[in-house]
Amino acid sequence: MEISFNYNSLSFIILCIFGLMWLIQMCYFWGLFSRLAFFKKKKYDNDKPQYEPVSVIVCAKDAYEYLIELVPRILSQDYPDFELVIVNDCSTDETTDYLKALVDQRPDINVVSLTQSLNFFHGKKFPLSMGIKSAKHDLLLLTDADCLPENDQWIKGMVGAYKNGTEVVLGYSPYFTRNGLLNKLIRFDTLYTAIQYLSMALAKRPYMGVGRNLSYRRELFYKNKGFTSHYTIPSGDDDIFVSQVANKHNTRIFIDPSCRMESEPKHTFGSWIRQKRRHYSTANMYKRSTNIILGMLLSSRLFYYASAITLFCLPEAFVCNTGCPLYYVAIGALMLLHGISMDWIYIKSAKQLGEKNLGLFFTPVYDLFFTLFTTLLGIRNTFSKPKNW
Repeated sequence: MEISFNYNSLSFIILCIFGLMWLIQMCYFWGLFSRLAFFKKKKYDNDKPQYEPVSVIVCAKDAYEYLIELVPRILSQDYPDFELVIVNDCSTDETTDYLKALVDQRPDINVVSLTQSLNFFHGKKFPLSMGIKSAKHDLLLLTDADCLPENDQWIKGMVGAYKNGTEVVLGYSPYFTRNGLLNKLIRFDTLYTAIQYLSMALAKRPYMGVGRNLSYRRELFYKNKGFTSHYTIPSGDDDIFVSQVANKHNTRIFIDPSCRMESEPKHTFGSWIRQKRRHYSTANMYKRSTNIILGMLLSSRLFYYASAITLFCLPEAFVCNTGCPLYYVAIGALMLLHGISMDWIYIKSAKQLGEKNLGLFFTPVYDLFFTLFTTLLGIRNTFSKPKNW
């Protein structure tokens, strides 16, 4: 079989780009993301003779319908020494009356009430700072009002991840399963984000956490001067803060699917896109090395798909005089191996995190969508700030 090969053709240049992007992607799959996919969970010591006291902090703004479910779940946690700190952030619904009645029944609950004139910036940083300031204990456990713990072992699980020298514990917080395409997109995006930040933490390069399930020490918060370096940015109380204080020595993860903290997802595409824009707006505050890793991940995905599609439109890079479709077979085989690797990593990671019914055999379709989606949102954020900025 004679094969002619043109080194000067546009197809060959695109083929080189495709091969390089394919190789980079495989390095991410098997060199980085496999750390979470094949992570061997250590049995945390949840039967300690003594438990360190914990302050669970929840910020609530017009969240009455959520608090009436969350508060009983928190108070029923199987943990001997913890307080519940609820920051009422200028609520105008029944939240204030509910919390007042709650304190009358349970004086051990610490309610911090804020007025509209106090919070000069949008976002959760000021309310959360006030909650941390009012907390009695050094060990803090954070969540949101629209979250619910899977069972009564949530506090024990997160605290059990602490060892000597640990100052930050990163948890996983999925969204509730609902009907519809939007819910699947949100849950897949949450899974993908978790694969990134948890794998990076396991690689000793932690860069973010999610405020729906995050723990750190108050001493660390004050040592970092709280959120002062990024106070005017609405988002970042979790990811930017963790990026600044977490390191390879002081950070651990807790991903037991039986002790998850689940959250209510957005119900419209518009509200979800606005949420994503706010989240993406904090990326430029990460460490330079982190942005290089994440930037290369996104750019390699984008150029991989673009070059693969282009190669199938320009089939003259390999020419066989026998008519054998070697060109298509070679490119197709590499793409198949890429897709199988991606599926395998996602399926294994989803099992680690307790995610089900996501249709992960269609992961390449999800991935292509989010590659374009993330790129477009990044471009839009470059030219216009998100609402409530």
